[in-house]
Amino acid sequence: MAITLIRSTSLDSTVLTTEEALRELVLFRLGERTHAIDLHDIREIIPRRRATRIPGAPRDVAGIINVRGTIVTVIDLGARLAGELASADGSVILVQHGQKLVGIAVDEVCKVLRLPPADIDPVQADAARIAGLSSEHGGVVTGLGHSGDSIVIILDIHTIITHVLL
Repeated sequence: MAITLIRSTSLDSTVLTTEEALRELVLFRLGERTHAIDLHDIREIIPRRRATRIPGAPRDVAGIINVRGTIVTVIDLGARLAGELASADGSVILVQHGQKLVGIAVDEVCKVLRLPPADIDPVQADAARIAGLSSEHGGVVTGLGHSGDSIVIILDIHTIITHVLL
């Protein structure tokens, strides 16, 4: 049995570089808008469950839930960004934020989307206005992704968590 060595070509390395450059985003819905966060920020996605409300907590905090023995604070992203509570039948996206596990309540998790950098517009000073958000949310929009005919609002989930929990 003969072993044949095949030399790698520059075309092969170009394909790998392109694959590595794709940004993986988890798309979810809040009302009529589609938002996204980076896949690498997500630990797990679970069905929405009833949260125990915390007295004196801001409206953005839906409450706390128990996830396999870990107490998780759940932020209602619909209340935070759109002023409307997320659906009770939605999902909770679990995000590792430093040493804490934090839940993000959304209406519906749609899919994972891989976008090349060319399909993502960097944030401009008025990105919040473009995305239909109030000016106080300007620091949470990291870009606007283009997928076919739709625009996806890419969020910095760690900035949102920091603003709500501080």
